[in-house]
Amino acid sequence: MTPFAIAGVQMYVNALQPNVEGMIQRLDILMARFPWTQMVLFSELAPFGPLDRFALPPENETIEQFQAAARRHRVWLIPGSMFLKHPEDGRVYNTSVVINPEGEVVRRYAKMFPFRPYEAGIAAGNEFCIFDVPDVGRFGLSICYDMWFPETTRQLTSQGVEVLLHPVLTGTTDRDAELAIARATAAQFQCYIFDVNGLGAGGVGRSCVVDPTSMVLHQSAGQEDMFPIEIDLNMVRRQRETGMKGLGQLLKSFRDRPTDFPVYDRDSGADAFLHTLGPLEIPQQGSRAGLHVDVPAQQVPAEIPTYKGKNGFPPEPLASPTAGTAPEVAQTPAPVAPAAGTPDPQTTPDTPGQNDNTSG
Repeated sequence: MTPFAIAGVQMYVNALQPNVEGMIQRLDILMARFPWTQMVLFSELAPFGPLDRFALPPENETIEQFQAAARRHRVWLIPGSMFLKHPEDGRVYNTSVVINPEGEVVRRYAKMFPFRPYEAGIAAGNEFCIFDVPDVGRFGLSICYDMWFPETTRQLTSQGVEVLLHPVLTGTTDRDAELAIARATAAQFQCYIFDVNGLGAGGVGRSCVVDPTSMVLHQSAGQEDMFPIEIDLNMVRRQRETGMKGLGQLLKSFRDRPTDFPVYDRDSGADAFLHTLGPLEIPQQGSRAGLHVDVPAQQVPAEIPTYKGKNGFPPEPLASPTAGTAPEVAQTPAPVAPAAGTPDPQTTPDTPGQNDNTSG
């Protein structure tokens, strides 16, 4: 067994004031309660919230504070991510740093897939993040929307990543889908997933930890949470050799694939359909994009609708040829005289006569 303890911290994130001191305070509490923790992961944009107007230069005092905290507690620390502005071209990147127990920044990662079109002003990174924990295993990092593109995890796991660290900021109605993707990713790529969301301006919570069989080891609710989980990387290695539960050997099957995928060749034309889709933009009120209708919504006349059978649709057919028509009047037979000795009902005292006009 190769045990390693990773803790996620799901905390309330403010949008208009820094959260750095609160993060360090929670780290102190976590390490006091669970001193066996070896790595700590916060949610996406936890230090300063989701507004890029608080972007900092790549080297800043906040990162130094996190370095000191990691060194003090002797833990690997990934303090979520923050917006960092490139000093030359001014581009803003959603960037995570990986800090080792000596307080050194060993990796930086810029989110590859900003949540466009909603994050249109954020630049996309183009380098993957992989690092080794000595005598433990290989780790990779992706941020939020990156996981919706399985190619990112494919690249990481093809290079041996066994644990995927995944800080997110999801405060929208697609969190259920994101949780399903986390489980599917763990099973598809036979790795652990640590998916840490925030609260308030940092998301709706419901962080989760998933093992390589897609089993959820922990799922937070909608309140603050610290969840240290000890993982076994031998489970990853065993499963990659023998298959999930002795079944699918996915990574080896992909390695031995009989075909390549032309869709990844931009010059192949295999993605021609994608170019028929409209621009990547935020939908507006009344949008009919993708519906392929000829009449815009605003040109539909607002008139009183006509009803069936009245200047509109033709009347429905009748159930039978004679239904709805007046019945023929039957010929009234001539009255028959009563037999002798039979009382006439019209003159019987107990029976009202035909000429009785009394109201009932």
